[in-house]
Amino acid sequence: MQRVVLVHGIFRQSRVFRKLALQLQQRGYTVHTPDLFHQFGALGLVELAQQLAKYLDTHLDDGEPFDLVGLSMGGIVSRYYVQRLGGIDRIRRFVAIASPHFGTWTAYGFPRKTALDMRPGSSLLADLNRDVTVLDRVQTTSIWTPWDFIIVPARSCCLPVGRIVRVDVFPHGMMAWHDRSLKAVVEALAAG
Repeated sequence: MQRVVLVHGIFRQSRVFRKLALQLQQRGYTVHTPDLFHQFGALGLVELAQQLAKYLDTHLDDGEPFDLVGLSMGGIVSRYYVQRLGGIDRIRRFVAIASPHFGTWTAYGFPRKTALDMRPGSSLLADLNRDVTVLDRVQTTSIWTPWDFIIVPARSCCLPVGRIVRVDVFPHGMMAWHDRSLKAVVEALAAG
């Protein structure tokens, strides 16, 4: 049975994935939706990735591979887990939905540690992007919309590795709900 872990963004919790989780369960996936707590921005993305790693070590501790999907900030948290905490050896597929891989200018509007890590040129993003090609070891998909006014510029959502899938969904918040983006996620998980 295929397993998938869905990692939420900064201002939502796991319930943002209700519709996607149901679609995946109907296709036979076992779905995990951990809640990560950034304490209103006081924790950085490294600490959130450590929370994710702890969840995965507790709930998926059998050594079997799984797929990892991150929404917005959750995509960067997931990347840190994959690239820095050993996740690359545990996952088959990585799907990032509207995630600011190269930062977002809107992060300047939330002056807390969580958002500081998502500013263009942040040390965390520079570190992850230095060896982004490690993601070539798994099936990687970036899903983005040109109508994303939270991730600015929207092309920041496009990793330089793997597949890039454009969906015309407006706005950023609908990327977890809209049929087009959910279809893109399902297809990315079914690929290869």
